[in-house]
Amino acid sequence: MIMNEKEYKVYHLTDGGRLQADITPLGGRIMRLLYDGVDAVQGFDSVEDYLPEHHLSDFGAVVGRYANRLADGRIIVDGKAYQLPQNNGRHCLHGGPRGWQYSLFDVVSAESSRLELTLVSPDGDNGFPGRVTASVVYTLADGALRIDYRATADSPTVINLTNHSYFNLSGDPSSSINDHLLMIDADRYTPTDETAIPKGAHERVEGTPFDFRKAKPIGRDIEDTACDQIRIGHGYDHNFVLNHRSDDGKLDKVAELSCPRSGIVMQVLTDAPGLQLYTGNFLDGVVGKDGVAYPRRSAVCLETQQYPDSPNRHWPESTGRLLPEKPFKSTTIFKLTLSH
Repeated sequence: MIMNEKEYKVYHLTDGGRLQADITPLGGRIMRLLYDGVDAVQGFDSVEDYLPEHHLSDFGAVVGRYANRLADGRIIVDGKAYQLPQNNGRHCLHGGPRGWQYSLFDVVSAESSRLELTLVSPDGDNGFPGRVTASVVYTLADGALRIDYRATADSPTVINLTNHSYFNLSGDPSSSINDHLLMIDADRYTPTDETAIPKGAHERVEGTPFDFRKAKPIGRDIEDTACDQIRIGHGYDHNFVLNHRSDDGKLDKVAELSCPRSGIVMQVLTDAPGLQLYTGNFLDGVVGKDGVAYPRRSAVCLETQQYPDSPNRHWPESTGRLLPEKPFKSTTIFKLTLSH
């Protein structure tokens, strides 16, 4: 990929207070998310490091056209089957090996606290049908990072957009996140088969390691290999069926992550139906910002989303469908505060 100096630009946003963010149009990636001087996300020092010839990573990226997994890399849209790249065993993961995380977004507008990016994904992009025009707007205000996703299509297709930031709130990105406290407002989750594809039925979290309805340390049950789901995921790598409490269009608080060491608390608010909890089970010591190596379980991802493999399922609350007459819209907010 050849990029000019303008395309390498990093946009610095601030809420005028404690929150700052550095974002690049390459993959729409959040490179830094600084709160009270602590960088809450892992990543690399320069935009060049995110190029696929240097690192294959999802650090901070907007993932699409379909985030998470699609079984056998196959979808059926209006009765026609489409074969997609199979880059995760036999499945398609995060849009394929050259998903949107490696695409260059156009900058529509850039202000001190707001950045709007757009991307046109042509018909046949990574095998997906239909021409999709997507926008992602980052806004910082009052200690919160708001992400607004929008997408339209010229013919029926599928969509699932999320941000794939790897969070560590401690101030030491090489340290374990097992002591981070996590709450997820979900009574159910979607168990998977051995290849990480949902089996179909939603199961209750009560009495399982997946019960985060009250905040608990991430590491409390993460090694409970008597649970086949923990064994399959090598920890947590599962979709939670969120309990949305309001039906008036307001964003619900669906999760809260906090670090006892730094005192930083991060609330997650969204209108998305699901949240993928991934606990950095396959981080392998890649060297990131400031020459720091990121070992296994040194970060946690909280990906608001449509459920994995939704286009191949019959979940009314999560279809993953995008129709010309029904644009895709979703919003997620990460709000940071200090507990002491």
